[in-house]
Amino acid sequence: MPDKEPNARGDTFSLRLPLLNCYILGATFPPLAAGFLSKTTFYRVKIFSGTANEPLARAICKSIGMELGKCTIKPFPDGETFVKIEENVRGEEVFLVQPTSPPTNHNLMELFIMIDALRRASAKRITAVLPFYGYARQDRKDQPRVPITAKLVANLLVAAGANRILAMDLHAQQIQGFFDIPVDHLYAAPVMYDYLKTKKLGDLVVVSPDTGGLKMAHAYSQMLGAGLAIVAKRRKNATDVESMAVIGDIKGKNILIVDDLTETAGTLTEAACLLKKKGAKRILACVSHAILGETGIERLRKSSIDELITTDTVQRPPIDGVKITTLSVAGLLGEAIKRINSNSSVNSLFEFKGGRTS
Repeated sequence: MPDKEPNARGDTFSLRLPLLNCYILGATFPPLAAGFLSKTTFYRVKIFSGTANEPLARAICKSIGMELGKCTIKPFPDGETFVKIEENVRGEEVFLVQPTSPPTNHNLMELFIMIDALRRASAKRITAVLPFYGYARQDRKDQPRVPITAKLVANLLVAAGANRILAMDLHAQQIQGFFDIPVDHLYAAPVMYDYLKTKKLGDLVVVSPDTGGLKMAHAYSQMLGAGLAIVAKRRKNATDVESMAVIGDIKGKNILIVDDLTETAGTLTEAACLLKKKGAKRILACVSHAILGETGIERLRKSSIDELITTDTVQRPPIDGVKITTLSVAGLLGEAIKRINSNSSVNSLFEFKGGRTS
């Protein structure tokens, strides 16, 4: 058993952890769930949320037995954003939950303003929790005279005062290198796997809808013990693609298309159409971030996809005519927050079944 010692105020205690040979000051919260840490001690930590996905932030807090921090966020008549942190954060470790999903520019600016408010309120360390990282697809110069906006956003986050980034399923893993501060990159795959194993899909083939998603598709195929195939595509413009060929055996098989992001659903629906023509049976799509504008919703309604499995990294209104299963990543993000706060490794959050989910 750990050694307990009262502190000066008498309202908390310090734990001596025999394996780490150190003391951590804080309060003990109940375990998150079976398979996670059995006991976690927080050191002066608070969690705040912007307006982009407050339900996810509340779910994260609930999973680790905390209250969401109080703050006021409201617009001025001219459209500017006003932020006030309504509680003391001096010397605290702060986690700020704000996916930069549409309206992307508004949510980004709100995030910068909140980070600045926390920094000026003397927060000890500010971690920007970005379940979805906007502008991630603009990560290179693929044409003359275009910006690398993913790098610009990284620079702005650091300039605003972020000390650490916690992200999930970045569009390109090299985006981590755009930051000069620590980045913890999580994957939704463990949450997806827990759901997929309940469906007991036989004769399963995992399909990458393009060559860029091959690494993710391979990780899913390893997790599920399934086959692997690739759809070759050609992008016509920002919203339209053309699927041209399938590499791999998919005839008479159940299909799981995996991707990190869909907005207009062009890549998913074109791939599903081609796979159906090639003899695929049931087609499921597994997407970490489903933004889904009107174009994407309409395409999914007319597509060969039987079920779209996604997460709650971004908020979506209810959608009729499409079978969408939304899984929560709140427990995964909550566990990462606990481990970051206690300076523990987050590596095991995406290592299981003897392999990696990345």
